[in-house]
Amino acid sequence: MPSLFTKIMNREIPAEIVYEDQFVVAFKDISPQAPVHLLIVPRTEVSGLSTLPEGDGDHQHILSAAKKIGEMLHLEGGYRVVINQGPDAGQTVDHLHAHFLAGRPLGWPPG
Repeated sequence: MPSLFTKIMNREIPAEIVYEDQFVVAFKDISPQAPVHLLIVPRTEVSGLSTLPEGDGDHQHILSAAKKIGEMLHLEGGYRVVINQGPDAGQTVDHLHAHFLAGRPLGWPPG
């Protein structure tokens, strides 16, 4: 069964898409935690980091997209990219994705 994110990428569920290429789609989070809060999702369904195959792949495309989005949105002050793995980390959709957060100072440690 396709994940929620696959349905968004297939345009079965509406979302405000900000960036896409042949490997990933980035869209606005429906519950933003910062003025800029995007989800960067690989087109390939991988449930999370723990099931990511070794070597180059979806994680590299996520990071490349984050760099392009930061440049596109002129975020010279910086941004944060977060990948949650598993329910204890806050992962609620079993499809590898990164949260792209920006637009305000982001404290450390998070959460």
